[in-house]
Amino acid sequence: MSYRFAFLLEILSILFFILTFYFITKLFGKVAIPYLESYGGDYFSFVLIGIAFSSYMGVGLGSFSGNLRSEQMMGTLEAMLVTPTRVSTIIFSLSAWNFIYATAEILIYLLLGTLLFGVDISNANIGAAFLILFLTLGSFTGFGIISASFIMILKRGDPVNWILGNVSDFLGGVYFPITILPPFVQVISHLLPITYALRAIRHALLQGYSFKMLLPDILVLVLFCVIVLPLSIFFFKYAVKRTKLEGTLSQY
Repeated sequence: MSYRFAFLLEILSILFFILTFYFITKLFGKVAIPYLESYGGDYFSFVLIGIAFSSYMGVGLGSFSGNLRSEQMMGTLEAMLVTPTRVSTIIFSLSAWNFIYATAEILIYLLLGTLLFGVDISNANIGAAFLILFLTLGSFTGFGIISASFIMILKRGDPVNWILGNVSDFLGGVYFPITILPPFVQVISHLLPITYALRAIRHALLQGYSFKMLLPDILVLVLFCVIVLPLSIFFFKYAVKRTKLEGTLSQY
């Protein structure tokens, strides 16, 4: 009963959050239309997808370091890392549930948006959307593992999570298209994976863009995965090795 009630409260929280932006759209929506032509011109649909899929960024950045911190404080991290289990398996197992939960949240956002608020995704390219979601997961997983590496060494300081977490919502196009930003700020926006992920997922769901039309953004996300994921595993292995040598693995 308690779990069902908690799930109901979560749905209600999402609903009230959606309602906030629904009425903001009623107030200012038409002003934003010129900036949203490539997304269909509807601000509510634009921001709903931004909010829903930005949860992957939060999970990717925070779940690895957060779960690692919990294992440190419970005294189980050292026991896990001395087992013959591969480091990469331990890393991804730490946050598997968080990503499943975030995926369920995305589906709830989309269901509520389409059933109650008239968001139109009837022309969506579902295959492309899943590919983009997978690549987004890979991109932010890499940064999240690097973040966890800092937690392993510094125990509390986490510059990766702080920088990306504070910058991405504002500069990544979650709440508004980056085209309204000054040109020099847009340069920074184009260094963030969330910019390409949100643009691609919106075009796939709202406009039904083909794989060919989405290819530029998809290739950038692939590049982030190819570069950041191997680097993140390297940094995490280094962090484990260093803390073992210093004897600080179980410290927090």
